[in-house]
Amino acid sequence: MDHFLYRDGALYAEDVPVAEIAAAVGTPFYLYSTATLLRHFHLFDDALKGMDHLVCYAMKAASNQAILKTLAQAGAGMDVVSQGEYLRAKAAGVPGDKIVFSGVGKTQDEIRIALSGGIRQFNVESEPEMDVINAVAVELGLVAPITVRVNPDVDAKTHAKIATGKSENKFGIPIARARDVYARAASLPGLKVIGIDVHIGSQLTELEPFELAYSKVAELTEQLRADGHDIHRLDLGGGLGIPYTRSNDTPPLPVEYGAMVQRTLGHLGCEIEIEPGRLIAGNAGIMVSKVIYVKSGEDRDFLIIDGAMNDLIRPAMYEAYHDIVPVVEPQAGQEQRPYDIVGPVCESGDTFARHRDMPSLESGDLVAFRSAGAYGAVMSSEYNSRPLIPEVLVNGDQFAVIRRRPDFDEMINRDTIPKWL
Repeated sequence: MDHFLYRDGALYAEDVPVAEIAAAVGTPFYLYSTATLLRHFHLFDDALKGMDHLVCYAMKAASNQAILKTLAQAGAGMDVVSQGEYLRAKAAGVPGDKIVFSGVGKTQDEIRIALSGGIRQFNVESEPEMDVINAVAVELGLVAPITVRVNPDVDAKTHAKIATGKSENKFGIPIARARDVYARAASLPGLKVIGIDVHIGSQLTELEPFELAYSKVAELTEQLRADGHDIHRLDLGGGLGIPYTRSNDTPPLPVEYGAMVQRTLGHLGCEIEIEPGRLIAGNAGIMVSKVIYVKSGEDRDFLIIDGAMNDLIRPAMYEAYHDIVPVVEPQAGQEQRPYDIVGPVCESGDTFARHRDMPSLESGDLVAFRSAGAYGAVMSSEYNSRPLIPEVLVNGDQFAVIRRRPDFDEMINRDTIPKWL
């Protein structure tokens, strides 16, 4: 469920008409709902009740400071994958003991900054990384809490570009080698082994891959404890999917996921961490765009809009589907016609939908891309020298611009011309 609904013939974000925000901010822009962000966070938090747990929001999904602060004030921890994300989390008021550092390429500087500023744990991805974390911790006179990310070789049944738990993926160490790696970690003076980490992919729509991976983690936990390791925390990653169209099968609910976690891992008495990103932010955001032209082609009609692939890359990168709806509610029984919905960027890949049935639209009409809150603004760019688009947050009957659109002088003046030119 989200809080973008038609009311009195117009699309609203909570209690604010979307067209009113478009008139104030200009198009295109991203629009987030506070109520939806909080609802989805609490669904996960409630799903794990009865277990010692922490929900760490995966910042890579949407990392605006206002979003982070909203979730942090609700009790969320943060899952970060870079120095920039770590510093964003800290700037939003998240304490170090609620920040988990993931990612396959942590640098010495990143490790040093996280250890100095406080960290809940590093999710170690490789033995070379483990050695570097140990060396930096010893240099600082600190001990780094770690889990080791194991790769369980489980098919997540998701898009190949967002699968992370198969043996051919770059993430983690093979689970078959885990006992040897943990033994080595325990011998290093700058490390403290506290648990196990696993993450098999993003946008999963079935529980079976999770259950298979977590069953392997449960078995490994028993083995590592028998080897003398104090395994008391299990980081299960994220990955639970969302419905990108209202007509497709609904992915499992957080409460069903929570019951599965209890069933497979509850007997171990471990603290549970999960790192949802998409399910918290995805349906909490839309992208609003305006029709520039309606163009008739040889065998199809095109809606040319002012949003482009640089603003929302998912359709071009992942062949991803987004529901696209008019901001003015269609009348019951209103005739629909197929359009190719495209942006103005000079790439054939700048196509959001082909042969998509829509009510008849004209230049100046507004459309909204649903489920655009995750991996939207964070993956945008200034390709074709197009400014990054604003982000707006709604809270009840209020809205605020939480990232403004830069002007062209700002963009141009970032460049430095050498003296010889």
